[in-house]
Amino acid sequence: MQQRQFTYTSHPARVIFGSGTIARLPEELTLLGAERVLILSTAAQTAEAEALAARIGARAVGVFARAAMHTPVEVSEAATEHARQLGVDAVISLGGGSAIGLGKAIALRTDLPQIALPTTYAGSEMTPIIGETDGGQKRTQVTAKVLPEVVIYDVDLTMTLPAAMSGTSGINAIAHAVEALYARDTNPVINALALEAIAALARALPAIAQDPQDRAARSEALYGAWLCGTCLGAVGMALHHKLCHTLGGSFELPHAETHSVVLPHALAYNAPAIPEVMAQLRSVLGADPAGALYDLGRAVGAPAGLAALGMPEAGVARAANLALANPYWNPRPLEPRALRDLIARAYHGTRPLSE
Repeated sequence: MQQRQFTYTSHPARVIFGSGTIARLPEELTLLGAERVLILSTAAQTAEAEALAARIGARAVGVFARAAMHTPVEVSEAATEHARQLGVDAVISLGGGSAIGLGKAIALRTDLPQIALPTTYAGSEMTPIIGETDGGQKRTQVTAKVLPEVVIYDVDLTMTLPAAMSGTSGINAIAHAVEALYARDTNPVINALALEAIAALARALPAIAQDPQDRAARSEALYGAWLCGTCLGAVGMALHHKLCHTLGGSFELPHAETHSVVLPHALAYNAPAIPEVMAQLRSVLGADPAGALYDLGRAVGAPAGLAALGMPEAGVARAANLALANPYWNPRPLEPRALRDLIARAYHGTRPLSE
C-alpha cells in the first residue's frame, strides 16, 4: 500500500444548485449587501439579461451585453469603465464562459463581488482562473480576486441551450476533469470528483442530444459541469488546455468546440505516460478512453476537426510552434514532431491514435 502525500486547496464559493433556484437571487444580493448591480451577457442573450434586470427591479442599474469569447481586453476595459460610471457594487454574469469571463475581468480590475448564473456547462464559474486575449494572444492568470462569490446553478436556465451547444459545452467540461486526473498537483479529493464528473456527463450528453428537454439529463449534465469546474479551479492543467488556449487566441476558434475536437487527441498523446489514469478512465469510459471521447463528440454532433471551425491548414505548424514556445508542465514531454502530428489529426478530424 503506497503512502499518500498531497496538498489540497479549496475555494470559498457559495453554490446553490437545483431547479428554480434563480428565485434565490434577491436573497443572495441582500447577503452580499449589493444595491447597484450590473448584469453581464453576450449580445445573443440580451433579452434574457434584460428580463433578469426586470426581475430584480431597482437594484439592477444596467445591462452590459457585449461579452465575447476569449475575453478580449478591450471589452473588459469598456465594461469596467461602464461599471465605474454606474457606481456598481456587484456584477451578475448570466451565460457561459464569455459572460462569466467578463465578470471575472471586471472583478480583477475592481474587486467587485460576482454572482454567476451559468447557462452552459463551461465550469469557469468555479475557478480563480481568468484568460484574456490581447493582440491575438490569450494569457491566463490565477488569482482569488476573480473567483465568483456566489454561483447559482438553475437547471431551468439550461433547458433552452441548443443540443449541439450542450454537447460541445459538456465535452469542454469533461476536459477539465480529464486533465485534473493527471495534473501535477492532483489529489484524492479532485480525483474522485473528476471521475464522478466524467461519468455523469458521459451519461447525460447523449441523452440531451436525443431529447434536449430531458430534464433529468439536464440536471445530471449541470451537476457534472459543476464538478468539472471545481476540478479546474483546484489543480493545474496541462497539454490539452494549453493547446486550446493557443488555438482559440491565435485563430479565434470557438472555445467549447475547440476543446471538443482536441480532447481525444491530447489524451491519446499523454496516454503512455499516465497508465494509472488511463485505468481509472476505463472504469467510466470503457476500454479505449480517447476513442470513447471521440465517439462522444460524434454522438452529440460536435465538429470532428479544427478545419470545420475555420482554422487554416497552415495553422497546424504555427500552433505547434506557439505551444512549444512557452514551456509548461505535462506528464509526457512535448515532442515537436509528435505534437505537430497531434494537431494535424485534430485539424483533419481523424480518430485519435490510442495507446
